[in-house]
Amino acid sequence: MKIGSLGRSGLKVSSLCMGTMTFGNQADKKTSFAMLDKANAAGINFIDTADAYPLGGTFEQLGSTEEIIGVWLKGVGRDDMVLASKCFFPTGPGANERGLGRKHIMQAAEDSLRRLQTDYLDLLQAHLFDDNTPIDETLRAWDDLVTQGKVRYIGVSNWRSWQIVKALGIAEKKNYAAIISVQPRYNLLFRMIEEELVPMCLSEGIGIIPYNPLAGGMLTGRYHTGQEVEANSRFTLSGVLKAGDLYQERYWQAPIFSAIEKYRIWCADRGYDMATAAIRWVMQQPGISSVIIGASRPEQLDATLAAAAMPVLDNEDIKFLDQLWFSLPRRPEDR
Repeated sequence: MKIGSLGRSGLKVSSLCMGTMTFGNQADKKTSFAMLDKANAAGINFIDTADAYPLGGTFEQLGSTEEIIGVWLKGVGRDDMVLASKCFFPTGPGANERGLGRKHIMQAAEDSLRRLQTDYLDLLQAHLFDDNTPIDETLRAWDDLVTQGKVRYIGVSNWRSWQIVKALGIAEKKNYAAIISVQPRYNLLFRMIEEELVPMCLSEGIGIIPYNPLAGGMLTGRYHTGQEVEANSRFTLSGVLKAGDLYQERYWQAPIFSAIEKYRIWCADRGYDMATAAIRWVMQQPGISSVIIGASRPEQLDATLAAAAMPVLDNEDIKFLDQLWFSLPRRPEDR
């Protein structure tokens, strides 16, 4: 497992990051511990979570993911790990229990620190952009957390290029802590970030931490054309965020299944594991600092962890894989 810088920052992270959105819902505490142990043994030092996890959770369940990680960290040593969390989504019914206003950011940070049983986060990220709060207010709250030592670095997720650039300009002008990373959706079947976000990140030295590298499990080969949506999968999750509906809209579409079948045959012809090759492709794209992998069972990590040792895909491989994306219809999606 390679260790490198997160963008242009001094923070060192493993080339794969352990995603945890299944912890506390699709995966119980024991299973979550087993996955964290397996990732740690493979050389992963980077854990990504959020105050709105587990995915598909009710208000009563939200935060249990961080609680599980906090207990696990006590057994391995906090300073050996790079710990990232996120805030934005509702964590309760109150009007100020969501968004990127100062009140919510400060409370969300305190709550995450308590649940994670730590006195600092290495990376605090905005889960989405907040159209209802001035960027200045958000940046000032983040800067205060950095000054207080409760947060080391600031990042964002699902922000557009112009939003990040605007925030960078304000941070430079007012001497606030600057954004060092972005966490976008990115995989063989969704490559919209290549148009503007990736070039901007390369120019500004912002590290890219892709999520959904397996397209919600579609690129593992688990799903086939004509198959019914599986119960207890991310495609049927409900809860506060209604994640199942979101994932079906993203991926449970006829053109996606068609591309998957082509990819399945191509991998079989070359002796590639579908999940391993999909992760390898993301890892070798420009600007990628670390790729978030996740699972609901420890054995599902075998194929994704193997990507760290897989040889770089060659130009012929890339030409074929490009066609998967080029053949898909374009939709006005930004997340």
